[in-house]
Amino acid sequence: MQILNELRRVLKPWGRLLLDVADGGYLKTHFQPRSWEWIDTGMFVCRERSLSLDEQRLISREVITDVEKGVVADQFYAERLYTPDALQRLLERAGFSEIAFHEIATESERNQDLGMMERRYIVTAQIRKDWSTTRARGQGRTKHVAVLLGDPDKPDPLKPSCVFDDDDIYTIDRMKAALRELPGYRFTYLCKHETLIRDLQRLKGRVDYVLNLCDEGFNNDPRRELHVPALLEMLNHPYTGAGPQSLAFCYDKSLVRGIAKEMGIPVPEACFIAPGDRTYEVGVKFPVIVKPNTGDSSYGITAASIAHTIEELSDVINSLRATLGYDRSLLVEEFLTGKDISVGIIGNPLGPCTVLPIIEEDYSTLPADLPRICGYEAKWLPDSPYWKITSKPADLPEETEKVIVRCCISLFERLECRDYCRFDWRLDAQGNPKLLEVNPNPGWCWDGHLAKMAKYAGLSYSRMLGRILKSAEERFGMEPENGARGEERAEQVSLDAGEAA
Repeated sequence: MQILNELRRVLKPWGRLLLDVADGGYLKTHFQPRSWEWIDTGMFVCRERSLSLDEQRLISREVITDVEKGVVADQFYAERLYTPDALQRLLERAGFSEIAFHEIATESERNQDLGMMERRYIVTAQIRKDWSTTRARGQGRTKHVAVLLGDPDKPDPLKPSCVFDDDDIYTIDRMKAALRELPGYRFTYLCKHETLIRDLQRLKGRVDYVLNLCDEGFNNDPRRELHVPALLEMLNHPYTGAGPQSLAFCYDKSLVRGIAKEMGIPVPEACFIAPGDRTYEVGVKFPVIVKPNTGDSSYGITAASIAHTIEELSDVINSLRATLGYDRSLLVEEFLTGKDISVGIIGNPLGPCTVLPIIEEDYSTLPADLPRICGYEAKWLPDSPYWKITSKPADLPEETEKVIVRCCISLFERLECRDYCRFDWRLDAQGNPKLLEVNPNPGWCWDGHLAKMAKYAGLSYSRMLGRILKSAEERFGMEPENGARGEERAEQVSLDAGEAA
């Protein structure tokens, strides 16, 4: 364990380990107690082997004899015998994952006694650990930011396996690595929800603010996503992103539709179905798509959510209720077939505010018989053909783009979004844009839609996260360090000028 712990210490997060080890289980029953062989024309070796009393080591005596000089070496050594199961347990205790054993079959061309080389394994593993907290170098005060995340030790009902897997840990590691690139910051990570309140109380006065990346919700319950900023407000911690009211608004798709219609913003035709409804008047032209009225991460939205007839609609509704529960409201919405687009905003209306380049989904690799949607399969199921969907810069008429951007900025302010947000739109068959939903505190992962839009704007993943932090700091009224305000504004003007061009 001491060696494995040291390897764990020196490896970077997500570093890989390769071991070449003997198959201890095989050698316990197949070692040769006595053997001899010629090493060359003038020397031969005699060996004697036995198991230790605890049968955990193979003890060997090796006598090497020169035909002219006699015995030139007489040595003892012991090798610990690890079975694959025992070695796997040790690696897991040391924090390694993705452990795989690759058997090596060794043969001797001269019928030699291969000893410990007779059967071996190549073992590969990957380390899962956090980056060490470091202070940024340079002058000026270092801002101390607490980063609040979902709890990897608790179930997560939105994920296919209902738990955090290696992809999730890798995503978190990528985020931590990106934050480490930002000068002038140090970060403390909070992900244990059992002790979250106590941890936040302990950090009171010791951190400048909280970077709220807990889009899983308190205790990984998506219905409690708004509880996290509510808790931060009760504890008087400034934090990034939307407040409880904004999250409550936007969690309800029907409510957002109503607000948008009141503002004159176009939305698809739709019908709301309450949990207790057994009969309903749809009033929407087919085809339609059936969605959970509340929720995120496209949970419940799949290729099977499309209905072309009233019979299919009834089947989809019954299937969704059986999957999600009969206490969930549903939204039956006209299925639009035009471009599927996303708009990202970083900033705030009263400060620097950037509309990122608009992207659209590229469905060119999708089989023709599948509906063009970016749903649950595209985000969570690697074996699905939807997994191959990519995003590209949107090709929109100038006037259409202006309408969409103007509506997004109005909604950003009306729904009390803060610091960053994503808006999903879709064009109808005639090219008219209609709002689908608003996502305050959208996915922050390195390969998410916001990061894709930022990349098209020339922002690295690290700089995108930095821009979110700066937007919150502007809103807090925090003074930037070492001329950072000028650098930020220069970048802002340059980016906006590029968009205007």
